[in-house]
Amino acid sequence: MTPQPLVTLHLWGVPRRAVPRAALRMASVRPALGRLPGLRFAKLLGTGDGRTFTVRDADPRRWGLLAVWDDDAAADALDGSPVAASWRRIADEEWSARLRPLAARGRWSGREPFGAPRPQRWDGPVAAVTRARLVLRRAARFWSAVPPVSADLHEAPGLRMALGIGEAPLGLQGTFSVWDSSASLNAFAYDRAPHAAVVTRTAREGWYAEELFARLAVLSSRGTLDGTDPAAG
Repeated sequence: MTPQPLVTLHLWGVPRRAVPRAALRMASVRPALGRLPGLRFAKLLGTGDGRTFTVRDADPRRWGLLAVWDDDAAADALDGSPVAASWRRIADEEWSARLRPLAARGRWSGREPFGAPRPQRWDGPVAAVTRARLVLRRAARFWSAVPPVSADLHEAPGLRMALGIGEAPLGLQGTFSVWDSSASLNAFAYDRAPHAAVVTRTAREGWYAEELFARLAVLSSRGTLDGTDPAAG
């Protein structure tokens, strides 16, 4: 049986003067990242506020790395690696979380990065990761549908933090959010009218060429994001 993976998300905030160097790191750290033992999957990410999923959302002062590891020891090695050191040389803020997959469906770049975990109970805070590759000829309809859902998301009870994530400014869209509990995430996903309407339209209109949704247990977090640790509640 394949061991259950450990997932990490790192977010680095950089001062405005370091934005060009941060953009360069999106390419320059890839070789060193690929050499880390125990790494199953990794995506270097730009971030944004996720309100429109267009370039208007982009936050050039915050960058991320989502990674899937064989175990805790493999994830520990990232902290002492040239990859982390390179980001820390230019960062003025860092936040990270360790996560365990609770449920996942779909693919990311043709892979199932979080495996196929069996449904399980988790009483602590949970994170949700969504990612989609748009069918470009249908992108305009997707972008027009996003603002009501995003506005509702940021007002949803139990939401601790949410941001847009993406591997490219356009066409590759995703979100990362942290919630008080599975119940609060379920209430947004299934009971809030704007989100339910978009789910129906997605299936009917075929907006995505590839999509993924994952729910993850928040095992631990450290550091700050805009001065606080959002996973701490």
